[in-house]
Amino acid sequence: MEKVYGILGGDNRNIKLAKLLAKENNIVYTYGLEEAEELLGISKIYNCNSVEELASSSGIIVGPIPFSKDGVNVLMPYSNQKITIKECVKKICNNNKLVVGQVSDDIYNLAKDSNLEIVDIMKCEELVILNTIATAEGTIQVLMKNTDTILQGLSVLILGFGKVAKTLAYKLYNMQMDVTCAVRKSTDLAWIKAYGYKEKNIHELSSYVGDYDIIINTIPAIVVGKKEIEKINNETLVVDLASYPGGIDVDEIKKKDIKYVWALGLPGKVAPVTSAKYIRQTIELYL
Repeated sequence: MEKVYGILGGDNRNIKLAKLLAKENNIVYTYGLEEAEELLGISKIYNCNSVEELASSSGIIVGPIPFSKDGVNVLMPYSNQKITIKECVKKICNNNKLVVGQVSDDIYNLAKDSNLEIVDIMKCEELVILNTIATAEGTIQVLMKNTDTILQGLSVLILGFGKVAKTLAYKLYNMQMDVTCAVRKSTDLAWIKAYGYKEKNIHELSSYVGDYDIIINTIPAIVVGKKEIEKINNETLVVDLASYPGGIDVDEIKKKDIKYVWALGLPGKVAPVTSAKYIRQTIELYL
């Protein structure tokens, strides 16, 4: 049965999602994707000139993941237009449903006042787990691009042991890298040991942070500050996968001659087609 969807901004995942929905004979209205040449001329995909037009044309609107990178404006990299989160929420009303990722409590409260239902798709555990596959594979690409040796045999320190870290550690371990995971919970330390990785207490980070070829952070809070950065070897590659504000003090690490990469939004960069399919499946589960 034909349905009508709205796509609001977003990265390559939303571009692929729009094409996927149209291929399934749905009608798709877009706003904030006018510079996505990939969508031009596709039957059943229509560009809107305003957020109001998008809202009036479609009941279900799929927004960016994350909704915003700066906490102020809606993420729309394929548009010259800018719209603040607050302005957007106020204009998408009249019982619309907005499906986005990583929404703050303030936005939820604002949406209630605007008679708008917000669904934070990144609270769907199935999608989060599936996204870790693309994140892990994207991280491997980052490592290969920023090292001049093979990865096999290199020592890697992963900070945290959440969903992303678990998938990443598994893949790197199977590439025969020397994997160590640093955490604070005793249960996580036990699980790390059970998986066959080396375990470290993150509270003692400064005492061993200089011992690794690669350091990868997955914790969305500053855990690598000035004290730790001073101990990091200049030959070490440091990669931060955590969303804003990240887990590494950017100002401090830039003072040292250390190769540092803040690798955000990897699923949308390395596997947008697969990610779009996962988003499509998740939307169906919600609706």
